[in-house]
Amino acid sequence: MASPRRRSPSTSSKRSAAALTGRDAAIRDHLARLLDWEEARVGFDAAVAGVPARLRGAPPPGLPHSLWQLVEHIRITQRDIVDFCRNPKYQAMTWPDDYWPRAAAPTSDAAWKKSLARVRADRKALQQMAADRSIHLTAKIAHGSGQTYLRELLLVADHTSYHLGQIVLVRQALGIWPGR
Repeated sequence: MASPRRRSPSTSSKRSAAALTGRDAAIRDHLARLLDWEEARVGFDAAVAGVPARLRGAPPPGLPHSLWQLVEHIRITQRDIVDFCRNPKYQAMTWPDDYWPRAAAPTSDAAWKKSLARVRADRKALQQMAADRSIHLTAKIAHGSGQTYLRELLLVADHTSYHLGQIVLVRQALGIWPGR
């Protein structure tokens, strides 16, 4: 009796697997770029570049937040989402108190620079998460309540984009937006 032969994958199934892998890579690349997108809006680095120290804590008349408050809100929220995605012992923060800085201005130039650096570092961590093929993007986060990694990455992009628009608006109202 002849031994059973294993069937090798057909050429079409190999092509299908390659196409799926290619699409997955393209989606992951797109997500990573979306977190620092500058194709349809200003990016974070451009939005915060060259802000004079004396105006970082000055909310313009008629607007509720200073540049510092907006930058810190982006940082705090982004950090919270990174923590939520990575930490099985994640503890939810209190909305809105824990997501906004208490002070309108940074305590120093160093505090401003540290906040900007943390936003960039967490953005990079999120971009790495988007690119990490060991993370199933549509998998529910085990310690969450139905959230997926994809949802969290899109949430960061959407949230940051909204507040970058506010940063531009505040800078325009303060007369320090270079695009004016």
